[in-house]
Amino acid sequence: MTASPEDLDDTATELRFAVFRLARRLRSARALDAMSDAQLAVLAALRMHGRHTLSRLAERERVTAPTMSAMINGLAEQGFVVRIPDDEDRRRVHVEITEQGANVVAETIRRRDELLAGMLREVDLDDHDLSVLREASVLLRKVAEG
Repeated sequence: MTASPEDLDDTATELRFAVFRLARRLRSARALDAMSDAQLAVLAALRMHGRHTLSRLAERERVTAPTMSAMINGLAEQGFVVRIPDDEDRRRVHVEITEQGANVVAETIRRRDELLAGMLREVDLDDHDLSVLREASVLLRKVAEG
């Protein structure tokens, strides 16, 4: 059975509100207070997917190449990434996360997971509730990646 447009609209409103509030709380937990969400997203992408060109990173993060270049400059100055010239095309530069950058991502993930687990404990969920949340997380990921 297909949902009605009104049901989809209502669900979209409820989901947007819930996801926004949850994401806002989770973003407050990070390894470095001075690091922006955009910088952390770039580090996380490099940690998960490995070395990228600047243009590919900009595309992945949906920002312009100059914006990405400025962000990478700041991350490189802090020792979180390194720039690696391309062997075949000297105009192309690859960006790779450093161990220090990977540690920042890992610590932020740990803090956010700990915060969310604590939030789940506070609302006293039963096994059924947790099962529903697991299923919802699969569907939310599908929507986010679709």
